[in-house]
Amino acid sequence: MDFLLKNFWELTVTGLTQGSIYALVALGYTLVYGVLRLINFAHSEVFMVGTFGALFALEGMGLNANSDVTSASAAIGYLIVAALAAAAASGVTAVIVERVAYRPLRRRNAPTLVFLITAIGASLAMSEGFAIWRGRDNEAFPTVIDPKTQFKFFDASVSNLDILIFLTAIVMMFSLDTFMRRTRLGRGVRAVAQDPDSAALMGVNKNRVISLTFLLGGIMAGGAAILYGLRFGVTKYDVGFLLGVKAFTAAVLGGIGNLRGALIGGLALGLVENYGSAIVGSQWRDVVAYVTLVVVLMFRPTGILGESLGKARA
Repeated sequence: MDFLLKNFWELTVTGLTQGSIYALVALGYTLVYGVLRLINFAHSEVFMVGTFGALFALEGMGLNANSDVTSASAAIGYLIVAALAAAAASGVTAVIVERVAYRPLRRRNAPTLVFLITAIGASLAMSEGFAIWRGRDNEAFPTVIDPKTQFKFFDASVSNLDILIFLTAIVMMFSLDTFMRRTRLGRGVRAVAQDPDSAALMGVNKNRVISLTFLLGGIMAGGAAILYGLRFGVTKYDVGFLLGVKAFTAAVLGGIGNLRGALIGGLALGLVENYGSAIVGSQWRDVVAYVTLVVVLMFRPTGILGESLGKARA
């Protein structure tokens, strides 16, 4: 407890930074569940592919693990290209997973359990495929941004990287929320989430909407992937496993099916993890996260914001 009190604001900053990454990945789980009532456990590997997409883009521009970018304008250029590559890699991967793994099952009206098993199988196949291709060791990211303290938040140091990660998550979440509420395509997604049969009678192409949903979730995971690479500096074939479980926990914690709930759940999970590990030890970090989820669901089974995507207000 003394450690928590002495380092409260430092733990808060770190928790919000880490929670921002959880939140972006959680958006993918929430989108797919809101439309299909499906837990896409392959989404963690969609995130993993995004980390490699960003890494390959940086390497393609001549950077390596020993590179140190000193020019601010060059760093911005590298980040934009890497972010686009990560979003494209994750987005395309998510759409392929939907087309190959899930759409044939929908045509056959397969039971929900079959979808779940397929999701786990797709996750393992992608993970092990990358292990065979790239090996099982960590691969280091180039240092595109050198973390430097920008200001003090009480007694905590807030770096330029902390600010970038947090603001990027907020902007991406706000953009997705606005897209869902204000655009024709977004209203189509919400219509299918609310009542797919009625939406089809109104001329909404269900398959196209589902593909769009996977694409949007993949893009959010791609955004999280580049931020993860900047924050932790490494990736590997199973980098998405534990983070994916945490992101799913964040989605459920915030109210799965609710976009704003995914953001709140991710940030809350990041904070709880840090505070809890400061009290009981860092080795219990994961246990703290899951116990928190169980406690919240005992008293509020729908999560913090238990409003579905289909019932979200315009």
